Amino acid sequence: MSNGSRLSRGDRNRNARLSRLRVLVATTNAIVGIDLADRKQMVVVTDHDSTVLARRTFRCRAWDLGAALDWAGQRAAAAGFAAVTVACEPTGHRWRVLGQLAADRGMAFVCVQPAMTSWSRRAEDLTHDNTDEKDAVLIARLTSQLRCYAPEPVDETWGRLRHLGARRERLLAGIGSHMQQIRALRECVWPAALEAARQPFRSRTWVAALRVVYGRDGGDLTRTRRLGLARLESVVRREIIRAGGQKPSLRIIRNLFAALTDPAGVIAHRRGALERVHLVVEDWAEDRRRLADTETRMHNVLDELRLTELVTSIPGISAVGAAHSGRNR
Repeated sequence: MSNGSRLSRGDRNRNARLSRLRVLVATTNAIVGIDLADRKQMVVVTDHDSTVLARRTFRCRAWDLGAALDWAGQRAAAAGFAAVTVACEPTGHRWRVLGQLAADRGMAFVCVQPAMTSWSRRAEDLTHDNTDEKDAVLIARLTSQLRCYAPEPVDETWGRLRHLGARRERLLAGIGSHMQQIRALRECVWPAALEAARQPFRSRTWVAALRVVYGRDGGDLTRTRRLGLARLESVVRREIIRAGGQKPSLRIIRNLFAALTDPAGVIAHRRGALERVHLVVEDWAEDRRRLADTETRMHNVLDELRLTELVTSIPGISAVGAAHSGRNR
């Protein structure tokens, strides 16, 4: 017997999502599409056929849009609608302010993805005309088609987790960029140094030795050679202890000392490039310190939510990874 008439789990989930959206975008509600900006806010009130009932430009900041919402509610009531649904794009942080203003007035609030607005604009007239007036209408139209979503409400603790997760993501991107710069510069002017350790960017000794060579001698490798292997080991050991470590890898120090005499690389650019590497290494080290501090704060939030034991009991999931996922809750 055929099972073709049965709904799949995906169908049921989609239907449930559409039902939740229909409560927010009720047919008895007018739709208020707002194109948010810094000092100029375009507000349109439409019905579910995208007919514009009212339009007005408010020259104010996002947190002063309460008067605009009151005006939109009056225009909707005059057109025979019971209430309004406020819609905007979730760009920057202004939409959070708008969502709070809507909640204060008992108005439903939804968001439309900017990519959806962009594709809708192209499908309508094949141009890149992203004027505020047109975008506000497109936002309202997409909302009437339920091509929107209800943003997750945020309480104080989860809100803090989200902001820390955003900071962690930015720091990770910065650390990756620093590593690429260091590798690219080293491959150009001193490639032998990259072979001193199997995984140089994970080696505390390798990083400490670089900071010694660049910080003490300004990238002048001849000065470091005159220092001698024994004294280089001593200086690197002090650098590692200062950074909170215990002892260096003597093998890596010896490999790096041997690399000092390697002639490979663009020698004419070596000193300037190594000075630049030194500055990037310092930025990299500072971002790693900031990352550790941010992850500690995220652990503290998980403790506050009493979730640390739960997430760490799941194989393959770290507390920080769970906290980062939790920011998208």
